[in-house]
Formats: sequence, structure tokens, C-alpha cells
Amino acid sequence: MFSNNKNSFRQGNASSGNNQRDRGQRGGGRRFTTSRNDATKSEFDQKVLDIARVTRVTKGGKRFTFRTTVVIGDGKSRVGVGIGKGKDVAQSVQKGFNKAKRNLINVLIVDGTIPYQVESKYGSAVVLLRPARGGVKAGGPVRVVVQLAGIKALSGKLIERTNNKINIAMATVNALSKLRVKNNSTK
Repeated sequence: MFSNNKNSFRQGNASSGNNQRDRGQRGGGRRFTTSRNDATKSEFDQKVLDIARVTRVTKGGKRFTFRTTVVIGDGKSRVGVGIGKGKDVAQSVQKGFNKAKRNLINVLIVDGTIPYQVESKYGSAVVLLRPARGGVKAGGPVRVVVQLAGIKALSGKLIERTNNKINIAMATVNALSKLRVKNNSTK
């Protein structure tokens, strides 16, 4: 009799699991359903640049974590880059979003582009940004950072190219943060 109760308990759990699958709520997808995320989602657009599975070998075996690079921007001259690490992808994306929010910069935009040419180096990546007219002519992380900042026209060039997307994104943010307003006051 005791074993029947146990089996019925297992069957109850299995049937509830099947109902969840029927409704499309399996545990492997991205879920951003908390009210705090909805409030921040409306303010900033986000783009995941890079997801890396990092393995740490210990005495008991391998431990897996995820490192995620997230770029956020409001399309009105504010942009930020953050790196988050966590046990699963959703946790690392949320941490990266929070770090990017803390690292926001204001970008000087004049007529949908930057006012003058600027160059920046971060790690092994060197990025050159020039004002342009006909849209964003840049690839990879430079395009993502620039578009989330709200820049409509720009020409970007990687002078010293690297495959490290984090360094390219950080070099782009550093270049955009160097832009300043020219003061023409004579006293």
C-alpha cells in the first residue's frame, strides 16, 4: 500500500511536468518576467555580444559557469557595456545588464553622428571612429555599441584587429567617451 502512494506521487509529478511542457514552459528558455526587469527593459535596449562557457577543473570534476557580455543603450546618447558571470546564462545576462547600467556614458551626438574623428585603444583592440553621412558603416561590436547609443551615421574601422569582442566593445565605448564639446567663448 505504501508503494502505491509513492507511485501515485511520482505519477502526479510526472503529469504536472507534462502539463508544463504542453504549455511551453520548460526550464531551458530565457525568462525575464519579473516586474523589475520589465521596468528596466522599457528604459534600455540590450544586446548580448558574447556568451562563453568557462570551465574550472577541481578535484571533484569540472565546474561550469557562464560569462556574458551585454551592451545596453537608450538610443538617446546613453550606452554601457557590462560583463556578468553566473551559474546559468540568465543569471549572467542579468548581472551583465546591471554592470552595464552602472557603467553608462553619455555620448556627444551632432546631427545623428559624432562631431569629429576619434581613436581609442583597449587591450589589443584599436578602434577609429569617423563622422559619416549614409548610415552606420561598422561591423561587429562597434556597430552594436554605436546603434544602441543612438548614432545614425558613422564610419568605424578596427586598426589593430582582434577576435576579442569585449576589447573591441570597450575600445568603442572609450572612444565615444572621449568626445567633448568645443568651447568657443572668448573672454
